[in-house]
Amino acid sequence: MPKAHLNGIDLNYEFDGEGSDEPVVVLINGLADDLESWDFQVPALRAAGLRVVRFDNRGIGKTDAPTEPYTSRQLAADAKALVDHLGLSDIHLLGVSMGGMIAQEYALAYPSDLRSLTLACTYAAPGPFCSRLFAIWSDLAQDLGLGIVMRDVALWAFTVDFFESRPDEAREFEEALAGLALPVSAYLSQLNVIQTHDSFDRLGDIAVPTLVLVGEQDILIPVRLSRAMQAGIAGSEFQAVPGGHACLWEAPDEFNEALITFMAAH
Repeated sequence: MPKAHLNGIDLNYEFDGEGSDEPVVVLINGLADDLESWDFQVPALRAAGLRVVRFDNRGIGKTDAPTEPYTSRQLAADAKALVDHLGLSDIHLLGVSMGGMIAQEYALAYPSDLRSLTLACTYAAPGPFCSRLFAIWSDLAQDLGLGIVMRDVALWAFTVDFFESRPDEAREFEEALAGLALPVSAYLSQLNVIQTHDSFDRLGDIAVPTLVLVGEQDILIPVRLSRAMQAGIAGSEFQAVPGGHACLWEAPDEFNEALITFMAAH
């Protein structure tokens, strides 16, 4: 996979379909997720006639991980630098969870780049419930290690039905999350993004076609927070698909269909 030196870091990315004249979708990952987290989406997006750019955010995968607290605005600037490096414009932008927070900042700072915006399983501000949960994750990571945190994340990310009806898949995801090779310092740097992000008072400035997409049983980022965000973005659409916070993995066909249908309309 190629790397680009941008904003003082080496950023790892992959560009599926480079060289064609098809529309482009840029994908922004969630907390502690590298670009492989989109493996369930890329084939469907390519089949729909889209070129796909995905990358490792600052702090994860093969991208550099400076030891400092990151912000959603900072990571949006990284994404913008990559878009400019690749010479792209008029893009579809999709962010999931933390990536949705980064995507909000991108849409606020660089609206002329965007053809459409999809904000999946995310919020404009964490509120008291999520803030308490993320503070616990910070404490657990520092006291017991990241493996314990990620085992806990798996329980919040998937539905009870997934664990009961698809136990082999559930075990595979849980083991992959628990085995994540990520320094605690890098995890905490990314965790700061979701702890400090707050675009609530600026949502009215988002002026591109926007879809707010949720897993209908999301308990990690409660659906009501996504609905509150959607209510603040004039003309935006709302859609729920089966699954929980990790609906892009638990119900990829439905997630992909909703995404592709929306992008095709724009």
